[in-house]
Amino acid sequence: MSLETVSTTRSHGGTQGVYTHRSAQTGTDMTFSVFVPDHAEGAKLPVLWYLSGLTCTHANVTEKGEFREACARHGIIFVAPDTSPRGEDVPDEDTYDFGKGAGFYVDATQEPWKANFRMRSYIESELPALIGEAFPADMARQAITGHSMGGHGALTIGLRNPERFRSISAFSPIVSPLACPWGEKALTGYIGADRTDWREYDACALIADGARAPHLLVDQGTADGFLEEQLKTQLLVEACEAAGMAATIRMQEGYDHSYYFISTFLGEHVAWHAAHLSA
Repeated sequence: MSLETVSTTRSHGGTQGVYTHRSAQTGTDMTFSVFVPDHAEGAKLPVLWYLSGLTCTHANVTEKGEFREACARHGIIFVAPDTSPRGEDVPDEDTYDFGKGAGFYVDATQEPWKANFRMRSYIESELPALIGEAFPADMARQAITGHSMGGHGALTIGLRNPERFRSISAFSPIVSPLACPWGEKALTGYIGADRTDWREYDACALIADGARAPHLLVDQGTADGFLEEQLKTQLLVEACEAAGMAATIRMQEGYDHSYYFISTFLGEHVAWHAAHLSA
């Protein structure tokens, strides 16, 4: 697979890069960022995936996440993909929560979205193959995290692929698209009106249907304006309790939905994943 380097920058004893490639899944050029800590020649490092939220690109967490010091200290590659396909020929809507910047980490089945909006397959298969080929990545040691829509992506992709991800974490995740306006709009548009088809894209439904995560950490701010209507963290608490699945779900007093919140705790999440990736 052809990979083009957009930029590389020295930071925290490692290299922060931005890259593009032509995606077979989305039919577009896709941009992503990768931080690689310094390492011994020939060494392979574990990988932590970060999936971003609505309206974001790879750049939001790359520029504001404050993860590099922790990744360098623990020897972890940090991969941040985009949130959707982009380009003049990609369908879109004049709204922030559907279309470009709002791929919801699904494989769309509805027109006109299904040709390009294949973010599930992009994250689950195509981009990992490229990362394993182009970087010193130990693909037997992977973990995943994300924010908001990306938290939904991290939870659902992680729960569907427990053999791939040793640990899952999330910041302010959409825990049940079946039960919130963002999810209802996105899944109706991308997947169709049959709500039974949505269950594989709903973390609470996946857990109810038998999916399990060996290690799960969620941080949610109590001052998050989206908490009650869109995020509904309590539904995840209840799903985990009903299934008897261990999870650490923390309500962080006074924190909102922004990168001020994420950057406060992202280094802690890196360290938590590192413990499971090294076990």
